[in-house]
Amino acid sequence: MSEWWTYRPEDFLLFSPRVYWRMFELHNAAFWPLHFATLAAGLAIILLVLRPPPRRGPWVELILTALWAFVGWTFLWSRYAAINWAIVYVAPAFGVQALLLAIAAARGGLALDRRDTGAWVGVVFLAIGIVAYPLLPPLFDRPWRSAEVFGIAPDPTAIATLGVLLTASCRLAPLLSAIPLLWLLLSGLTLRTMSDPQAWLPLLTAGTAVAVLALRRLTPAK
Repeated sequence: MSEWWTYRPEDFLLFSPRVYWRMFELHNAAFWPLHFATLAAGLAIILLVLRPPPRRGPWVELILTALWAFVGWTFLWSRYAAINWAIVYVAPAFGVQALLLAIAAARGGLALDRRDTGAWVGVVFLAIGIVAYPLLPPLFDRPWRSAEVFGIAPDPTAIATLGVLLTASCRLAPLLSAIPLLWLLLSGLTLRTMSDPQAWLPLLTAGTAVAVLALRRLTPAK
């Protein structure tokens, strides 16, 4: 029997890259054409975030609540867990995130009124998660059928959610950022283990968000 230290991360991977991306193809086929509705919801979020204050209400949080619950159930629990037993323990976190967003909505919604550098990083995250992510497959030699779409797949949903939270001045924002950050770390490490060149995107996004949140904690409010 080999010693434990001789194993590499790849030795613990339960699926091949082909199976992983095929999972997205099947998921997209199962829910097409719901993608148009989730993309429209994403564009609505961008408009609500960029709209001048003060009154947006809880609409952004309510949209994200529904999408986190939907992705957690339909993708993680019902599909991803079939090829990765560990996801059974991760999927409930998406339900927790949906609950936290619902609580934020019930309290009147987050104050999405930041206009500092970190907030504009958040706007870039929104553009990446909602607009750019579905366009990635050809860049990585994958078919369009494997596209990751906001509100359908977890990575773009987490990235866009971080984008919203980076524009918020509410003290709940760091708490609401924890689960999206942890998911992007897990996803990036999974892609890295598969030697997938897309791994840098969720990892870089998570690292940038952590840096912005840390700088805000260290910089006195004016």
